Amino acid sequence: MPELPPLRRPPLPRCPVPRESHFLSFSRRFDSARERRPCGALTSASLAEHWELHAVWSRMGQNDSILGSLKIAPDVNDALLRGNPVVALESTIISHGKHAMFLSMLTLYNTNCRNINAHGLAWGSFHNLQTAKEVQAILKANGAVPATIAILDGVPCIGLNNEQLERLAKLGSKAQKTARRDISHVVASGGNGATTVSATMFFASKVGIPVFVTGGVGGVHRHAETTMDISSDLTELGKTPMAVISAGVKSILDIPRTLEYLETQGVTVAVYQSNDFPAFFSGSSGCKAPCRLDTPEQCARLIYANMKLGLGSGMLIAVPAPEEHVAAGNAIESAIKKALEEAKVNNVAGNAATPFLLSRVNELTGGASLLANIALVKNNALIGARIAVALADLRRSLKNGQPRSAL
Repeated sequence: MPELPPLRRPPLPRCPVPRESHFLSFSRRFDSARERRPCGALTSASLAEHWELHAVWSRMGQNDSILGSLKIAPDVNDALLRGNPVVALESTIISHGKHAMFLSMLTLYNTNCRNINAHGLAWGSFHNLQTAKEVQAILKANGAVPATIAILDGVPCIGLNNEQLERLAKLGSKAQKTARRDISHVVASGGNGATTVSATMFFASKVGIPVFVTGGVGGVHRHAETTMDISSDLTELGKTPMAVISAGVKSILDIPRTLEYLETQGVTVAVYQSNDFPAFFSGSSGCKAPCRLDTPEQCARLIYANMKLGLGSGMLIAVPAPEEHVAAGNAIESAIKKALEEAKVNNVAGNAATPFLLSRVNELTGGASLLANIALVKNNALIGARIAVALADLRRSLKNGQPRSAL
């Protein structure tokens, strides 16, 4: 039998692997530096070392930095090294967003309408892409660097450029919806994955991004006592030191049980500028009420204290809906109850439950729930950027020795 040729490591897409000695030296030194920083943050104590490592890659003519098996966009990498504010974003909003479900309905009213735009994207994907770009613009306008996370050609990418965002939008549902459990498979197969909350948290924490903005997190599904349907978002919050800025838990879920589950996972839950946030307080008797935070600076001190104490768990900072969308809440709640009944009658369960409920609620509210969701994400981005900036300022002030408590 003829001998098989020796196995060779294939080059990373669009970014050739440098000499093995450089690659191993970089990875080992980065891992060694991380061991001295339990929270994984790129702190000022190792800034010189990271600049030295960064220079190695710059001399090799790379456009992006590769930390082990992660590819980091230049602006994100530079911001992390300098201690500037960075905010992580998930990518499922681009490929699997709610816009496509609603906008595809509009074409039924006019079969002659053109539902492909100049970029070759279906209207649903085009609006998902536009929303993602608008969220990034909000972060930039408020002083933070956006880092949208996805897996492209088997390589986890921290920070996507416009070309990569458009590629993800064109892929749509062909890109695998990737939670933590799916990461290994997507990377090993060289596939494309749009990261959910849990996967985004995992990758962001790996490179030291402390703040993540999303719409709403998953939770304990209704009737979970028989289905055992609990989102991986909750377990990730229990073991990843990340501040998640969201509108709270999706309203189609069992909110009281979700709050109880978060408590068992040791997750700090806070509400931003509100004493009465229905998503957490409605029917949550027996649960400890979330703490209230009134300013980005208070949020920053909470995040910093969690990092310094090395608790290892995350924080969920819930941001109430903008006032102009609060009135739609009752109509949406009514639609949720009806959609739940329809799901039960039609035996819709498991992974199919959430897409069905979101789509049906959107239909029943005439698109009001979709508009509210878009407004929530943008508002969360605004608050998230301010918190990230306040956190960066706090870390600088403590580094400079200013007498200021982190608690």
